[in-house]
Amino acid sequence: MRTSTRRSHRLMALAAVAALTTGVLAGCSSDSDGTSSNASDSGKGKTTLTVGTFGVFGYKQAGLYDEYMKLHPNITIKEDVTTRTDVYWPKVLTRLQAGAGTDDIQAIEVGNITEAVQTQADKFVDLGKDVDKSQWLPWKNAQATTKDGKQIGLGTDTGPMAICYRKDLFKKAGLPTDRTQLAALWKGDWTKYVNVGKDYMKKAPKGTKFVDSASSVYNAAIGGESQRYYDKDGNVIWDKSTGVKAAWNAAMEVATSNMSAKLKQFDPTWDQGFANASFATVACPAWMMGYIQEKAGTSGSGNWDVAAAPTAANWGGSFLGVPTASKHQADAIALAKWLTAPEQQEKVFAKQASFPSTPAAYPNLKPAAATTAYFSNAPITQIFSDSAKTIPVQVFGIKDQPIGTAITDVGILQVEQKGKTPAQGWSAATKEIKDVLGQ
Repeated sequence: MRTSTRRSHRLMALAAVAALTTGVLAGCSSDSDGTSSNASDSGKGKTTLTVGTFGVFGYKQAGLYDEYMKLHPNITIKEDVTTRTDVYWPKVLTRLQAGAGTDDIQAIEVGNITEAVQTQADKFVDLGKDVDKSQWLPWKNAQATTKDGKQIGLGTDTGPMAICYRKDLFKKAGLPTDRTQLAALWKGDWTKYVNVGKDYMKKAPKGTKFVDSASSVYNAAIGGESQRYYDKDGNVIWDKSTGVKAAWNAAMEVATSNMSAKLKQFDPTWDQGFANASFATVACPAWMMGYIQEKAGTSGSGNWDVAAAPTAANWGGSFLGVPTASKHQADAIALAKWLTAPEQQEKVFAKQASFPSTPAAYPNLKPAAATTAYFSNAPITQIFSDSAKTIPVQVFGIKDQPIGTAITDVGILQVEQKGKTPAQGWSAATKEIKDVLGQ
């Protein structure tokens, strides 16, 4: 999640990675210096471990680095954060290929994990050899595991889906405000969610729309489909995929109607939309909750609520891997295992609602009191854990992320913001995807 994890939905990502997949930057350095920080603090008698991340993983914010360093006085941890996800992964790939300059631990976003597994597995340590794999959701482990059983990453958060909605706006529109009743109205089909939007627009409060964007609906719907852009043999099937077709059709219902605020997610105008309460619902993976609190501000507290999504779906999530180029492999492995253990995932959830990939943590999850109050005392843990446990196993491919970005940031935006027909939007997305695939 982690704001910038989802920020990768940008066209610049496609341009930046014609030969490398879109993703994340990590690196042994922060945005500014571009130099490796893999080193030992020999003068202090300590080993410095660097952790390359994109966006906010919550480890520092939850005090985990300080806790680990207190438990291990010989270790110093430095986090190298890169905000832009379209910069992070290409740099990681370059450094992996060079066999130098990587961080001791590199975060890997779910949109890049298949590329890492299929093309970079020899550059990462097998972390599955001495961990209890049953700690993680089976589908999460599977995403980071090669065909011969090597696991190159340990799961951090996941992005189980819900619908966050403004109950004050629903009330003004004459719709039910009870989360259970709403979940029942759209259960099982994103088209039913769109139909609720049509009802909302009949009496929508002035200046408001039902949903932030059609792309939001697409991302949520595709997150619940087992068939996406590739088949299990690695063949590109995005243009024949039943999952893509269903998600596209739901998005087109929104894009060609009056129910969308037509905002591009993570742009400043989208942020302002939260602050102005200009849309009533947003597809809401767990990591989105912290974003809503920040952007909607105090005026949203008690007005936002959470209901189960139409289908169990996942949007986002990451892994921690240890490059073989790390000079401190044993120490890095120990830290990666500790950071991704259920106990630590619980602490990150309590701080910023990043939902764990370790089911053992679910019974003990305690959302921050402020978060619970902000979202009208919704049973957050129950809603997201129910989704996480039933998300279908999904097949990802090497170009998964740029294909998805082409559909949302080219195809859907052509229809939603430029008035093109769905057929024209699909054609524009097709051209972009063929460029990405070199066809």
